[in-house]
Amino acid sequence: MASNDTTLDDLLTPAASENPHSVFAALREHDPVHWSEPHRAWLLTRYDDVSAAFQSKALSSDRIRPLRAARAGRAAPASDRILAMMTEFMVVNDPPIHTRLRRLAAGAFKQQRISAMGERVEQLVDSLLDDFIVGGHRDLIGHFAYVLPATVIAAMLGAPISDRERFRHWSDELALVAFGAGGETRAERHERALAGLQDMFGYFRELVDYRRREPGEDMLSAMMVGDERGDALTEDELVAMCALLLFAGNETTTNSIANGVVTLLEHPDEFAKLKADPRLIATAVEELLRFDGPIKVLNRWVVADFELRGRTIRAGDRVHLILAAANRDPCQFVEPDRLDLERTPNPHIAFGKGIHACIGAQLARLETRIALQRLVTRLPRLRLTGEPLRWNESLASRSLAELPVAHDATPSSAAPGPSTGEGRQQ
Repeated sequence: MASNDTTLDDLLTPAASENPHSVFAALREHDPVHWSEPHRAWLLTRYDDVSAAFQSKALSSDRIRPLRAARAGRAAPASDRILAMMTEFMVVNDPPIHTRLRRLAAGAFKQQRISAMGERVEQLVDSLLDDFIVGGHRDLIGHFAYVLPATVIAAMLGAPISDRERFRHWSDELALVAFGAGGETRAERHERALAGLQDMFGYFRELVDYRRREPGEDMLSAMMVGDERGDALTEDELVAMCALLLFAGNETTTNSIANGVVTLLEHPDEFAKLKADPRLIATAVEELLRFDGPIKVLNRWVVADFELRGRTIRAGDRVHLILAAANRDPCQFVEPDRLDLERTPNPHIAFGKGIHACIGAQLARLETRIALQRLVTRLPRLRLTGEPLRWNESLASRSLAELPVAHDATPSSAAPGPSTGEGRQQ
């Protein structure tokens, strides 16, 4: 494949959204460092290259400020204000700013704190499954996978659970900008998102003020504590951290659960294996994240020229790190297109790598493990309805619009069964 071949350039076509792995496989084999004219970016698809890129000082996560500078005087006011608000997000900053923000937030994500949430997550999962079964629902995303993360995040931040609908709405509005979802024009999306972000930031400012006066056992209170140096997150930084946690946690976990369910149901032998041995859940989730994880692409901004596989990548270019392609690289994984719930070791990079590895990855794993295990236990006859699955046309995320399922469960079977205890193990 020549570098200017356009047949596989556009990752947002319906075909590429429905089955991105065939596109990624062709790029990975024939042109692993590929310039995409539609995306105006380099596409990296091999595991070694993507893994090394996470460590490269030539690539920057600080991609909002250059974008604002490039659009100075040309961007719509709503678009520029959204980007200005997002510059505080930890994930779009480099060291030393990123180092400080992550250090101050890390205490809220300690292993012990995440593990302690297991029982609460199990209760939430079973409550949502009760509602799903008794209500006769069919869409497992709209009535389960989409609801759970927002509920957990509300609890984590010490916000009323009743506010979870607002959390979901704000996350959706931000997704309009981050992932380009929806049928509106860019200007329409940004106007909608700006209104949502302003509401969200105002809400979190009030929540931060309340938690300063009434600290609790929640993560927001933990993030306010500061460190041994006397350093602490400012109000703006706390608000940005809450917004990032809401958006990243909601989108990623919803997709992890939904994609995991689809993959299991499309591989009945592996699904049967998990039903027969619930102890496989930990390795199963890692394999599901590798096989069809929630994030397809992460972006980086090039800050210094470098050479890669005979290509010169210049400062000012953009690079798309295609995690979904790297996680199926045959040079790293034996039979990468085969689902193996017992695969070990499994060095996938579904949550990134290095200093920018997802800070909430363990929480996402916890929720996904518990959700899938309870689904397997309580809905053992869960199956796809046969309706065509509609994958969202998104560059960054691997996400379904809905997930229609059948399950044969009756209201009398809605009572929770014995806990596997997986929710309390990390």
